[in-house]
Formats: sequence, C-alpha cells, structure tokens
Amino acid sequence: MSRIYQFGVVAVGLLAAAPATQAYEAGDFMLRAGAAHVAPDDSSSDLNLEGVGTLPNARVSVDSNTQLGITATYMVTSHIGIGVLGATPFKHNIEGAGALNGIGKLAETKHLPPTLTLQYFPLDSGSMIQPYAGIGVNYTHFFEEKTTTTLTSAVDGVAQSVLGTAPGTINGTELELDESVGVALELGVDWMLDEHFGLNAALWWADISTDATITALVDGAEAGKITTEVDIDPMVYMVGFTYKF
Repeated sequence: MSRIYQFGVVAVGLLAAAPATQAYEAGDFMLRAGAAHVAPDDSSSDLNLEGVGTLPNARVSVDSNTQLGITATYMVTSHIGIGVLGATPFKHNIEGAGALNGIGKLAETKHLPPTLTLQYFPLDSGSMIQPYAGIGVNYTHFFEEKTTTTLTSAVDGVAQSVLGTAPGTINGTELELDESVGVALELGVDWMLDEHFGLNAALWWADISTDATITALVDGAEAGKITTEVDIDPMVYMVGFTYKF
C-alpha cells in the first residue's frame, strides 16, 4: 500500500464532523506529549570501496525505535497553525542487508529530527475533535555513531579478498553520517475533553537521506573508506495528550 494512499485513508477519517464544544482560536498554544515510534522505510545503495568500486548487493538497513515525543502548535488563525515536532534522541541499530543480511549489528547511531510544519485545521473552531494536516521541513542530526567488531571484521574480510591484506590488518572502524534536510508531511487529530485537556494521535512521513562513510583503521590510522547513501524515509506514529493554553 503506497504512503500517499495511507495518508489519504487516514485523512478521510480525521475530517469527519464532530459536535462543537471547545474553541481553537488565533493565539492558542497547544502542547502535546506521548510515545513516538519511528519506523524506517529504508534502503541503501551498494557499499562503495574507495578506489576499488562497489561491493555488489552489500547494503545496510536501519531498525525502529520509540521515544518520548513532544509537539506544539501555535494557532495563527482559527484554521492555520505552526507546528513543531521534537523528541528525546532516537537510537537506531544499523544492520547488514542484501549480501550482508544476517551478519548482525554493524553500528548504531542516535538522531534528533526537529520538524517544522504549516498546519491546517479544517473544522469549525468550536469542534471538540480537531483534525489537522501539515506540510513542512524536517532536519535530522545524527550523533554518537558507534561501530561494532562485526563491522570491523567484515571490513577486514573485504580488505583481504579485494586488496590481499593479511587477516587482522584492519583492526578498527569509524562511522560518520551526514545531516539531512527534507520534506515532511503530517496528519493528526486532537480530541478535546474539556477547555484545556485532550487526547492526541498523529503521524508524519519524513524524507530523510544520509551519506554514510565508514573509515577503516589500522592501529588508529586511516586505511580507506567505504561509502553508501541510506534512505531512511520513516513513518513516525505518536499517541499522547494535548494541553491547550
């Protein structure tokens, strides 16, 4: 099922009419908190060994993670808001895929995905149920990248087979992931239980792509690089609570 179709189905459900009780007006500020789950729809290019070429079908994948999500909306008018998505740092394991499938954990990283969206609230400002849709930009910052002995052993094996080095020549690795900027789409709904307190459910799709560089080390000195482009493109799901100021 395509991402656009999924968004369409959810949007139809969220836009259902609801009775009027609590107003969303210009100047209102909503703060939301809950569990945020990042589910990557990931893919990567074949690993490329500097000066040699690609390693056919040798790829990587990224697993899911759940953290505390925090979002906020400032209402510019009764129908237009500015939304911000933040969270505690997500932590992801990076594993082998394709020809490397089953090799195990190669590395791990943390990331922060602040997202800014322009939101539209289609229903009357007095509706107790307030669906909204948004479009904006995501910025993802990766940090605390760490590699495993599994990755180091795999890189050492590649060096042996491709470059003819002795076993154990590569005895360390480092990983660097570039920052990402891309489009973000958002759907959500607030169900206000009284003037200030309510429930919230939301989802986002973000265009996240990073260039990954693995540096092979010999006794701490750089011996070569392996690069790949990783498309993460996650769906982010969040359920929690809303407080309107």
